[in-house]
Amino acid sequence: MQRTSHHDLRAQFRALLSANACYHTASVFDPMSARIAADLGFEVGILGGSVASLQVLAAPDFALITLSEFVEQATRIGRVARLPVIADADHGYGNALNVMRTVVELERAGIAALTLEDTLLPAQFGRKSTDLISVGEGVGKIRAALEARVDPDLAIIARTHAGVLDVSEVINRTKAYQAAGADAICMVGIRDFEHLELIAEHLSVPLMLVTYGNPSLRDDARLASLGVRIAVDGHAAYFAAIKATYDCLREQRQVTAGTSDLSASELSHKYTQPEDYIVWAREYMDVKE
Repeated sequence: MQRTSHHDLRAQFRALLSANACYHTASVFDPMSARIAADLGFEVGILGGSVASLQVLAAPDFALITLSEFVEQATRIGRVARLPVIADADHGYGNALNVMRTVVELERAGIAALTLEDTLLPAQFGRKSTDLISVGEGVGKIRAALEARVDPDLAIIARTHAGVLDVSEVINRTKAYQAAGADAICMVGIRDFEHLELIAEHLSVPLMLVTYGNPSLRDDARLASLGVRIAVDGHAAYFAAIKATYDCLREQRQVTAGTSDLSASELSHKYTQPEDYIVWAREYMDVKE
């Protein structure tokens, strides 16, 4: 059985960041999916926080999964991975000191890189919050992450939401994270190439984009020319697995009535039962719709 050390996988990821190309991530969520992705020739995988919440808790992506639960899943993947895997480490599970603990645990799990976002979490329940922490707090988290890592090839990627700020604010924020020593900058909410160009011209570190398959950004050569090395299209593989599981069990059970026409995302919504969380939030958190 072919095996690759965690350090070698991190070196492979560093090589991707240094290349003049844009690589698309495979969504990996367990050891089997990690092996499949490597066998199919993907250069890099990603363990999404939302996917981990679904896989481990069958819960919506409301920052309910704990660090230990996330690390357990990352460790299972790390045992067999033959491609570098990026971990979506959310906000580092707390403040800068929590970030240090997060880095230590994910490095031991075998992760090649991790993203740390500046979203204010946990968000107020009942609405889609895009509030961000201060630039200073975000810089502190990046610096803490760099201090905590042991293997210098572990990549620390600063993530921000470019879709909720003026371009000037995005530039100031990403430049601050770059100056703090982030190995790459990850951005969500980039609308199109013009939007990307306005920000990218001020940065020299590699870029990572969460595109969710945005058709306005489907030009790998142009992405690469602007410094984008990693593109995250989403987690279709996991949702397809949910749909396949449902259809298979439904057929096995010979159920003829019900929800066979539900899409993968609709099935995910059905079985994560978000309505329960809304009721609990109203009851215990004084959340108003």
